[in-house]
Amino acid sequence: MNDMSWWWAGAIGGVRKRHGEHAGDASRPFQSVALVVGSTGIVGTSLVDILPLPDTPGGPWKVYAVSRRPLPPWSPPPSPAPVTHICVDLADPAAVSAALAPLTDITHVFYVAWAPHFFEEDQNREANSRMLRNVLSAVVPNCPALVHVSLQTGSKHYIGPPESIGKFTIETPFSEDMPRLDNCPNLYYDQEDALFDAVSRSRRRGAAVISWSVHRPSLVFGFSPQSAMNVVCTLCVYAAICRKEGGRKLRWPGSLGAWEGFSNASDADLVAEQHIWAAVDPAARNEAYNCSNGNVYKWKQLWTVLAGRFGMEWSGYEGEESRPDGGGIVREEGLVAAAELDQVANWWFVDALFMDKWEFLDTMNKSKEHGFLGFRNTVKSFGTWIDKLRLYKIVPSCRIVSSL
Repeated sequence: MNDMSWWWAGAIGGVRKRHGEHAGDASRPFQSVALVVGSTGIVGTSLVDILPLPDTPGGPWKVYAVSRRPLPPWSPPPSPAPVTHICVDLADPAAVSAALAPLTDITHVFYVAWAPHFFEEDQNREANSRMLRNVLSAVVPNCPALVHVSLQTGSKHYIGPPESIGKFTIETPFSEDMPRLDNCPNLYYDQEDALFDAVSRSRRRGAAVISWSVHRPSLVFGFSPQSAMNVVCTLCVYAAICRKEGGRKLRWPGSLGAWEGFSNASDADLVAEQHIWAAVDPAARNEAYNCSNGNVYKWKQLWTVLAGRFGMEWSGYEGEESRPDGGGIVREEGLVAAAELDQVANWWFVDALFMDKWEFLDTMNKSKEHGFLGFRNTVKSFGTWIDKLRLYKIVPSCRIVSSL
């Protein structure tokens, strides 16, 4: 972990591509065995990509990749890497136990799953904490070699659920030593409590000490087309639609505040790297960490990148009267809710993101002080994820635009 080359390679190399680059060899003895829960999500996809690579710290890694749904049709073909895919509904405790309890060789759990119940925080809290408890109940007592559980939450830890925005004075940049919001139930608090409870109960039973880490990314840029909050994929679909309908300018659909304001983002590969670092570096354990790229950006910088990838001119903020009303991008473009579009584009999320000036800025000082030196250039990160989505023919494609 003292070798800077791993962090540096990720920082300057952009997205690691799965096709043909894995060097996993199932005949090698494994040093670590990972359970990636939420493996088809935006960070889970990166973890499954990165863990089996020959230079990943803590390796060689064997990987159990858990998801609720089967692999989507656009998934790359199986690589020679030692990855076993498991489909199970995490909300079903019996099914979780049947699927995971027999996996007694797990050494590390990476929990990056989320069941979205948008704008219904009570449902979010109940469903997501139950899912995590089901997994930990099946794994912790049955895996004598388990040494670490890594939990991903997010910056909502600092701002609360959507209905609480505006009710609290939010200080930025967010730092990990900020206290929890008073009288503000939050699914991430519940998940942390479930994690801490499982670790404490394991210690009371006299089992081997299990360490933990919590990771709080900002807006994540990554590949997974089925992720509920993949802004890169949604904006690519938007650009493809605009180009299909006459090739007109790529028009900014948001507010002036969102156009001009500073933001930070989290590259999905970077978040995966931080999970792995915290799992294998003793100096990192039993802490919560922010995880962002280490720089700030404005959407006006990224808009030119998006337009350039689709060969379009662009226009920025043109006044409130020019903004889409209410229905956002869908009504602006006269779209129907085609099944293919719903699978890869999440219009409500982009509408919410662009509706106002959200300066959700965090600090990476704690992470750096503990030894994590990874970073990303956000403008380059945005472009490389667009390129990967196009490489796998997610956007633009005749299958998507022909449904309009």
